[in-house]
Amino acid sequence: MRHGQKGRKLGRTASHKRAMLNNMATSLFQHGTIRTTLPKAKELRGVAERLITFAKRGDLSARRQVLRRIQNKVIVSKLFDEIGPSFSDRPGGYTRILKLGPRRGDSTELCMIQLVGSEVRSDFVESSSEAAVAEASETTEEKKDA
Repeated sequence: MRHGQKGRKLGRTASHKRAMLNNMATSLFQHGTIRTTLPKAKELRGVAERLITFAKRGDLSARRQVLRRIQNKVIVSKLFDEIGPSFSDRPGGYTRILKLGPRRGDSTELCMIQLVGSEVRSDFVESSSEAAVAEASETTEEKKDA
C-alpha cells in the first residue's frame, strides 16, 4: 500500500521525475505558459509555486535554494527581479491550469499551465527572455575563449 507516499510517479525514476519538473519549471518561468499533460501540470504546480514563494522572500538563502532546482541563472534572476515581486501581494495560487482536451494519438488529457497574470506580462516575457538568453550565451562564449 502507498501509505504516506505523496505525488505521482509519472512512469519515471525519482531522479528523472525531479529533473523533468525542474526543466518544466524553467520553461514555465521563461515563457510564462507551457502545454503538457494534466498529471505533469498538477505536479509542476507545487514545484513552481514553491519556487515563486522563495523568490518573494528574495534573500540570499532563498536564491541558493532556487538555484538548486533551476540552474539557468538568467531565469533565476528574472524570477527574483520580475516574477516574485509581481506576486508580492498574492498569498499563493500563482499558476493556472487550463484543460485543452484529449491528445489525438493516445487520448491523454492535455492542459496549459500558466502564471496568473501572464497575459499582462506576455510582451515582457518574449522580449526580455530572448535578449537575456542571447546575452548570457555571449558571455559564456567569451569565457570559453578566454
